Amino acid sequence: MPVHTSQGSQSNRGRGVGLGLALASAVAFGGSGVAAKPLIQAGLDPLHVVWLRVTGAALVMLPLAVRHRALLRRRPALLAGFGLLAVAGVQACYFAALSRIPVGVALLIEYLAPALVLGWVRFVQRRPVTRAAAVGVVLAVGGLACVVEVWSGLGFDPLGILLALGAACCQVGYFVLSDQGSEAGDEAPDPLGVIAYGLLVGAGVLTVVARPWTMDWPVLTGTADMDGTRVPAVLLLAWIVLVATVLAYVTGVLSVRRLSPQVAGVVACLEAVIATVLAWVLLGEHLSAPQIVGGAVVLVGAFIAQSSAPVQGSAEPVASAGEEEESELSAREAAA
Repeated sequence: MPVHTSQGSQSNRGRGVGLGLALASAVAFGGSGVAAKPLIQAGLDPLHVVWLRVTGAALVMLPLAVRHRALLRRRPALLAGFGLLAVAGVQACYFAALSRIPVGVALLIEYLAPALVLGWVRFVQRRPVTRAAAVGVVLAVGGLACVVEVWSGLGFDPLGILLALGAACCQVGYFVLSDQGSEAGDEAPDPLGVIAYGLLVGAGVLTVVARPWTMDWPVLTGTADMDGTRVPAVLLLAWIVLVATVLAYVTGVLSVRRLSPQVAGVVACLEAVIATVLAWVLLGEHLSAPQIVGGAVVLVGAFIAQSSAPVQGSAEPVASAGEEEESELSAREAAA
Protein backbone atom coordinates (compact mmCIF):
# COMPACT_ATOMS: atom_id res chain seq x y z
CA MET A 1 0.00 0.00 0.00
CA PRO A 2 1.47 3.40 -0.96
CA VAL A 3 2.23 5.75 1.90
CA HIS A 4 0.72 9.21 1.51
CA THR A 5 2.44 12.14 3.18
CA SER A 6 -0.05 14.35 4.97
CA GLN A 7 -0.36 18.00 4.04
CA GLY A 8 0.48 18.92 7.64
CA SER A 9 3.77 17.01 7.61
CA GLN A 10 4.70 18.58 4.25
CA SER A 11 3.93 22.01 5.70
CA ASN A 12 6.07 21.29 8.78
CA ARG A 13 8.92 20.07 6.59
CA GLY A 14 8.71 23.22 4.46
CA ARG A 15 8.71 25.39 7.57
CA GLY A 16 11.74 23.51 8.90
CA VAL A 17 13.60 24.13 5.64
CA GLY A 18 12.59 27.80 5.81
CA LEU A 19 13.91 28.15 9.35
CA GLY A 20 17.18 26.47 8.32
CA LEU A 21 17.55 28.89 5.41
CA ALA A 22 16.81 31.86 7.68
CA LEU A 23 19.46 30.70 10.15
CA ALA A 24 22.02 30.23 7.35
CA SER A 25 21.25 33.74 6.11
CA ALA A 26 21.70 35.21 9.61
CA VAL A 27 25.10 33.52 9.96
CA ALA A 28 26.21 34.67 6.49
CA PHE A 29 25.05 38.27 6.96
CA GLY A 30 26.51 38.33 10.47
CA GLY A 31 30.02 37.77 9.12
CA SER A 32 29.98 40.78 6.80
CA GLY A 33 30.91 43.43 9.34
CA VAL A 34 33.94 41.68 10.79
CA ALA A 35 35.33 41.17 7.27
CA ALA A 36 34.51 44.68 6.06
CA LYS A 37 35.79 46.70 9.02
CA PRO A 38 39.48 45.70 8.54
CA LEU A 39 39.23 46.79 4.89
CA ILE A 40 37.78 50.14 5.95
CA GLN A 41 40.51 50.58 8.56
CA ALA A 42 43.11 49.69 5.92
CA GLY A 43 42.11 52.73 3.91
CA LEU A 44 39.03 51.87 1.83
CA ASP A 45 36.05 54.20 2.04
CA PRO A 46 32.92 52.43 3.40
CA LEU A 47 31.02 53.20 0.19
CA HIS A 48 33.82 51.67 -1.85
CA VAL A 49 33.61 48.47 0.22
CA VAL A 50 29.84 48.39 -0.38
CA TRP A 51 30.39 48.92 -4.11
CA LEU A 52 32.91 46.08 -4.26
CA ARG A 53 30.54 43.83 -2.33
CA VAL A 54 27.43 44.51 -4.41
CA THR A 55 29.18 44.68 -7.79
CA GLY A 56 31.09 41.46 -7.16
CA ALA A 57 27.89 39.69 -6.14
CA ALA A 58 26.05 41.12 -9.18
CA LEU A 59 28.71 39.66 -11.49
CA VAL A 60 28.38 36.25 -9.79
CA MET A 61 24.58 36.37 -10.25
CA LEU A 62 24.68 37.78 -13.79
CA PRO A 63 23.90 34.43 -15.51
CA LEU A 64 20.70 34.19 -13.45
CA ALA A 65 19.74 37.74 -14.47
CA VAL A 66 20.06 36.74 -18.14
CA ARG A 67 17.99 33.61 -17.52
CA HIS A 68 15.18 35.56 -15.83
CA ARG A 69 15.25 38.63 -18.10
CA ALA A 70 11.46 38.44 -18.47
CA LEU A 71 11.25 39.92 -14.95
CA LEU A 72 12.35 43.28 -16.38
CA ARG A 73 9.05 43.49 -18.23
CA ARG A 74 6.83 41.78 -15.66
CA ARG A 75 8.01 43.27 -12.34
CA PRO A 76 10.18 46.38 -12.94
CA ALA A 77 8.97 48.16 -9.78
CA LEU A 78 9.82 45.16 -7.58
CA LEU A 79 13.32 44.89 -9.05
CA ALA A 80 13.97 48.62 -8.66
CA GLY A 81 12.68 48.69 -5.08
CA PHE A 82 14.69 45.63 -4.07
CA GLY A 83 17.85 47.10 -5.60
CA LEU A 84 17.41 50.53 -4.01
CA LEU A 85 16.29 49.46 -0.52
CA ALA A 86 17.24 45.84 0.13
CA VAL A 87 20.65 46.11 -1.55
CA ALA A 88 22.03 49.64 -1.95
CA GLY A 89 20.23 51.27 1.00
CA VAL A 90 20.85 48.57 3.61
CA GLN A 91 24.47 47.98 2.68
CA ALA A 92 25.49 51.62 2.26
CA CYS A 93 23.92 52.74 5.55
CA TYR A 94 25.24 49.75 7.49
CA PHE A 95 28.83 49.96 6.25
CA ALA A 96 28.91 53.72 6.77
CA ALA A 97 27.60 53.16 10.32
CA LEU A 98 30.18 50.54 11.26
CA SER A 99 32.97 52.90 10.19
CA ARG A 100 31.84 55.13 13.10
CA ILE A 101 30.45 52.73 15.72
CA PRO A 102 31.22 49.12 16.78
CA VAL A 103 29.91 46.28 14.59
CA GLY A 104 27.68 44.90 17.35
CA VAL A 105 26.07 48.27 18.08
CA ALA A 106 25.44 48.96 14.39
CA LEU A 107 23.69 45.63 13.94
CA LEU A 108 21.68 45.88 17.15
CA ILE A 109 20.29 49.21 15.95
CA GLU A 110 19.70 47.83 12.46
CA TYR A 111 17.69 45.00 13.99
CA LEU A 112 15.01 47.33 15.16
CA ALA A 113 13.78 46.43 11.66
CA PRO A 114 11.65 43.45 12.79
CA ALA A 115 9.75 45.79 15.09
CA LEU A 116 9.40 48.29 12.24
CA VAL A 117 7.95 45.53 10.06
CA LEU A 118 5.19 45.36 12.66
CA GLY A 119 4.47 49.04 12.01
CA TRP A 120 4.19 48.25 8.31
CA VAL A 121 1.68 45.48 9.08
CA ARG A 122 -0.42 47.77 11.30
CA PHE A 123 -0.39 51.11 9.49
CA VAL A 124 0.23 50.24 5.83
CA GLN A 125 -1.42 46.84 5.48
CA ARG A 126 -3.99 47.92 8.11
CA ARG A 127 -3.97 44.57 9.89
CA PRO A 128 -4.50 44.50 13.67
CA VAL A 129 -1.64 43.66 16.02
CA THR A 130 -1.73 42.41 19.57
CA ARG A 131 -0.96 44.29 22.76
CA ALA A 132 2.01 41.99 23.32
CA ALA A 133 3.42 43.13 19.99
CA ALA A 134 3.27 46.75 21.12
CA VAL A 135 5.06 45.78 24.35
CA GLY A 136 7.76 44.16 22.21
CA VAL A 137 8.33 47.39 20.33
CA VAL A 138 8.61 49.36 23.60
CA LEU A 139 11.16 46.83 24.89
CA ALA A 140 13.19 47.09 21.67
CA VAL A 141 13.32 50.88 21.89
CA GLY A 142 14.22 50.75 25.61
CA GLY A 143 17.00 48.27 24.88
CA LEU A 144 18.29 50.55 22.14
CA ALA A 145 18.51 53.38 24.66
CA CYS A 146 20.84 51.20 26.76
CA VAL A 147 22.93 50.20 23.76
CA VAL A 148 23.63 53.82 22.77
CA GLU A 149 23.99 54.93 26.43
CA VAL A 150 21.54 57.83 26.31
CA TRP A 151 22.32 58.66 29.96
CA SER A 152 25.82 59.79 28.93
CA GLY A 153 24.62 61.99 26.08
CA LEU A 154 25.04 59.20 23.48
CA GLY A 155 28.19 57.17 23.99
CA PHE A 156 28.66 56.75 20.23
CA ASP A 157 28.88 58.92 17.14
CA PRO A 158 25.35 60.34 16.57
CA LEU A 159 25.79 60.17 12.78
CA GLY A 160 26.77 56.51 13.06
CA ILE A 161 23.59 55.84 15.04
CA LEU A 162 21.45 57.65 12.44
CA LEU A 163 23.08 55.65 9.65
CA ALA A 164 22.33 52.41 11.50
CA LEU A 165 18.69 53.51 11.89
CA GLY A 166 18.65 54.21 8.14
CA ALA A 167 19.82 50.63 7.57
CA ALA A 168 16.96 49.42 9.78
CA CYS A 169 14.40 51.32 7.69
CA CYS A 170 15.85 49.93 4.45
CA GLN A 171 15.83 46.43 5.90
CA VAL A 172 12.06 46.70 6.34
CA GLY A 173 11.98 47.00 2.55
CA TYR A 174 14.13 43.86 2.31
CA PHE A 175 11.67 41.75 4.32
CA VAL A 176 8.54 43.18 2.68
CA LEU A 177 9.83 43.03 -0.91
CA SER A 178 11.30 39.53 -0.45
CA ASP A 179 7.75 38.33 0.26
CA GLN A 180 6.21 39.94 -2.83
CA GLY A 181 4.44 37.36 -4.98
CA SER A 182 4.92 34.48 -2.53
CA GLU A 183 1.18 33.71 -2.69
CA ALA A 184 1.00 33.81 -6.50
CA GLY A 185 2.00 30.16 -6.96
CA ASP A 186 3.56 29.47 -10.34
CA GLU A 187 3.17 33.15 -11.26
CA ALA A 188 5.41 34.31 -8.40
CA PRO A 189 8.60 36.10 -9.53
CA ASP A 190 11.58 33.79 -9.24
CA PRO A 191 13.49 34.79 -6.05
CA LEU A 192 16.89 34.18 -7.66
CA GLY A 193 15.96 36.48 -10.55
CA VAL A 194 14.78 39.17 -8.11
CA ILE A 195 18.07 38.95 -6.19
CA ALA A 196 20.16 39.04 -9.39
CA TYR A 197 18.44 42.14 -10.74
CA GLY A 198 18.33 43.74 -7.30
CA LEU A 199 22.11 43.40 -7.10
CA LEU A 200 22.50 44.84 -10.63
CA VAL A 201 20.28 47.81 -9.76
CA GLY A 202 22.15 48.30 -6.47
CA ALA A 203 25.52 48.14 -8.24
CA GLY A 204 24.37 50.76 -10.77
CA VAL A 205 23.16 53.14 -8.06
CA LEU A 206 26.29 52.66 -5.94
CA THR A 207 28.56 53.24 -8.94
CA VAL A 208 27.13 56.74 -9.23
CA VAL A 209 27.27 57.39 -5.48
CA ALA A 210 30.58 55.72 -4.57
CA ARG A 211 32.60 56.76 -7.67
CA PRO A 212 34.86 53.68 -7.60
CA TRP A 213 37.37 55.28 -9.97
CA THR A 214 38.55 57.31 -6.96
CA MET A 215 39.10 54.17 -4.83
CA ASP A 216 42.49 53.31 -3.35
CA TRP A 217 42.82 50.08 -5.37
CA PRO A 218 46.31 49.11 -4.05
CA VAL A 219 44.68 48.36 -0.65
CA LEU A 220 43.23 45.19 -2.20
CA THR A 221 46.70 43.88 -3.07
CA GLY A 222 47.92 44.15 0.51
CA THR A 223 46.79 42.88 3.90
CA ALA A 224 44.39 44.18 6.52
CA ASP A 225 44.73 44.00 10.30
CA MET A 226 42.21 41.80 12.14
CA ASP A 227 42.98 42.36 15.84
CA GLY A 228 46.72 41.93 15.34
CA THR A 229 46.55 39.30 12.59
CA ARG A 230 47.39 40.27 9.01
CA VAL A 231 44.84 38.87 6.55
CA PRO A 232 45.00 39.22 2.73
CA ALA A 233 42.54 41.94 1.72
CA VAL A 234 41.39 39.96 -1.32
CA LEU A 235 40.45 37.03 0.94
CA LEU A 236 38.27 39.31 3.09
CA LEU A 237 36.66 40.68 -0.07
CA ALA A 238 35.96 37.16 -1.39
CA TRP A 239 34.21 36.29 1.89
CA ILE A 240 32.12 39.46 1.74
CA VAL A 241 31.03 38.84 -1.87
CA LEU A 242 30.45 35.08 -1.94
CA VAL A 243 29.28 34.31 1.59
CA ALA A 244 28.06 37.55 3.18
CA THR A 245 26.24 38.71 0.03
CA VAL A 246 25.41 35.99 -2.53
CA LEU A 247 24.76 33.17 -0.04
CA ALA A 248 23.18 35.53 2.50
CA TYR A 249 20.67 37.07 0.06
CA VAL A 250 19.75 33.77 -1.61
CA THR A 251 19.06 31.95 1.66
CA GLY A 252 17.39 35.03 3.17
CA VAL A 253 14.90 35.64 0.36
CA LEU A 254 14.09 31.92 0.05
CA SER A 255 13.43 31.79 3.81
CA VAL A 256 11.00 34.73 3.65
CA ARG A 257 9.14 33.01 0.79
CA ARG A 258 8.78 29.82 2.86
CA LEU A 259 7.94 31.55 6.14
CA SER A 260 6.78 35.19 6.23
CA PRO A 261 8.44 38.59 6.78
CA GLN A 262 7.49 38.40 10.47
CA VAL A 263 8.87 34.92 11.19
CA ALA A 264 11.97 35.41 9.05
CA GLY A 265 12.57 38.71 10.88
CA VAL A 266 12.58 36.88 14.23
CA VAL A 267 15.28 34.43 13.09
CA ALA A 268 17.23 37.25 11.42
CA CYS A 269 17.64 38.89 14.83
CA LEU A 270 20.27 36.21 15.49
CA GLU A 271 22.50 38.05 13.02
CA ALA A 272 23.12 40.74 15.61
CA VAL A 273 24.18 38.14 18.18
CA ILE A 274 26.43 36.35 15.66
CA ALA A 275 28.05 39.59 14.52
CA THR A 276 28.63 40.78 18.10
CA VAL A 277 30.30 37.49 19.07
CA LEU A 278 32.44 37.49 15.91
CA ALA A 279 33.46 41.13 16.51
CA TRP A 280 34.46 40.19 20.06
CA VAL A 281 36.49 37.14 18.97
CA LEU A 282 38.04 38.47 15.74
CA LEU A 283 38.20 42.25 16.21
CA GLY A 284 38.56 42.57 19.98
CA GLU A 285 35.47 44.81 20.28
CA HIS A 286 33.93 44.74 23.74
CA LEU A 287 30.61 46.09 25.01
CA SER A 288 29.87 47.20 28.55
CA ALA A 289 27.45 45.26 30.75
CA PRO A 290 24.56 47.75 30.24
CA GLN A 291 25.09 47.58 26.49
CA ILE A 292 25.00 43.77 26.52
CA VAL A 293 21.79 43.85 28.57
CA GLY A 294 20.34 46.49 26.25
CA GLY A 295 21.21 44.41 23.21
CA ALA A 296 19.47 41.39 24.74
CA VAL A 297 16.39 43.52 25.42
CA VAL A 298 16.40 44.76 21.80
CA LEU A 299 16.38 41.17 20.54
CA VAL A 300 13.73 40.04 23.03
CA GLY A 301 11.53 43.01 22.14
CA ALA A 302 11.88 42.35 18.42
CA PHE A 303 11.08 38.67 19.00
CA ILE A 304 7.95 39.43 21.03
CA ALA A 305 6.79 42.03 18.50
CA GLN A 306 7.12 39.69 15.55
CA SER A 307 5.91 36.47 17.15
CA SER A 308 2.80 38.34 18.30
CA ALA A 309 1.99 39.72 14.84
CA PRO A 310 -0.94 38.17 12.97
CA VAL A 311 -0.04 35.50 10.44
CA GLN A 312 -0.10 36.29 6.76
CA GLY A 313 -3.48 36.38 5.22
CA SER A 314 -5.41 36.97 8.44
CA ALA A 315 -7.24 40.27 8.51
CA GLU A 316 -7.90 40.11 12.23
CA PRO A 317 -6.67 38.28 15.31
CA VAL A 318 -7.44 34.56 15.36
CA ALA A 319 -10.57 33.67 17.33
CA SER A 320 -10.45 31.30 20.26
CA ALA A 321 -11.94 27.80 20.09
CA GLY A 322 -14.91 28.82 22.22
CA GLU A 323 -15.69 31.77 19.96
CA GLU A 324 -15.53 29.51 16.91
CA GLU A 325 -18.00 27.03 18.46
CA GLU A 326 -20.38 29.83 19.44
CA SER A 327 -20.24 31.27 15.94
CA GLU A 328 -20.91 27.86 14.39
CA LEU A 329 -23.90 27.31 16.71
CA SER A 330 -25.39 30.68 15.78
CA ALA A 331 -25.06 29.86 12.11
CA ARG A 332 -26.93 26.57 12.60
CA GLU A 333 -29.74 28.30 14.51
CA ALA A 334 -30.06 30.88 11.76
CA ALA A 335 -30.25 28.14 9.12
CA ALA A 336 -32.97 26.36 11.11
